[in-house]
Amino acid sequence: MNDGNVADIGQLIILPSSFTGGPRYMHERTQDAMTYVNNYDRPDLFINFTYNPNWTEIQQELFVGQKPQDRYDLLARVFHQKQKHS
Repeated sequence: MNDGNVADIGQLIILPSSFTGGPRYMHERTQDAMTYVNNYDRPDLFINFTYNPNWTEIQQELFVGQKPQDRYDLLARVFHQKQKHS
């Protein structure tokens, strides 16, 4: 099994902005936020929500080996349903 070329060690790699959590990704998100502020003024509300990864609705839908943070779509749907019913 070949894990890579030894000549590649120490090579500069620039991560694209599509790499989640990378510096270019964060810079792009910050620029997007500033664009919203410039177009619509400062936000009036800051909305934050929390989910419980142990909710049965979430745990039942996960595949073997999956973690709740792997399924943002599922978390959003379950949270939305719980919000509608409370």
